[in-house]
Amino acid sequence: MAQVIETIDVDVPVDKAYNQWTQFESFPQFLSFVESIRQTDDTHNHWTVKIGGVEREFDAEITEQHPDERVAWKSLDGTTHAGVVTFHKLSDTSSRVAVQIDWQPEGFVEKAGDLLNFDTRSVKKDLEHFKQFIESTPSETGAWRGDVPRD
Repeated sequence: MAQVIETIDVDVPVDKAYNQWTQFESFPQFLSFVESIRQTDDTHNHWTVKIGGVEREFDAEITEQHPDERVAWKSLDGTTHAGVVTFHKLSDTSSRVAVQIDWQPEGFVEKAGDLLNFDTRSVKKDLEHFKQFIESTPSETGAWRGDVPRD
């Protein structure tokens, strides 16, 4: 199983960073591999991604979510993966976003990408895109402040 752990500090309050991260359908604006996400209910999403020129679709479930703290998920089909994004208040005007993704590379391209750390570089680059996006947006594009307890 491959794993990526990356963090980035953003110059916005923790609630703004968290609120934006709950707007899954906006992910294509800052995550390079995401083609689209359709939220089907409060805890389920349908993703279309393109990684290494290979397009995949899968469903994911939010397994835990607490406002201004964390969003965790797991895939329900397709590529086996799970992850968590945590939000940490650094000050009233800045926060840290930490991402951990565990996934099972499939096929030659994904296995080679994992060996060459393309996944880590991609997540790092996309967190930089998130930083640019959230810092340049006057307000988040929405928010979901519900709580999903861990099973």
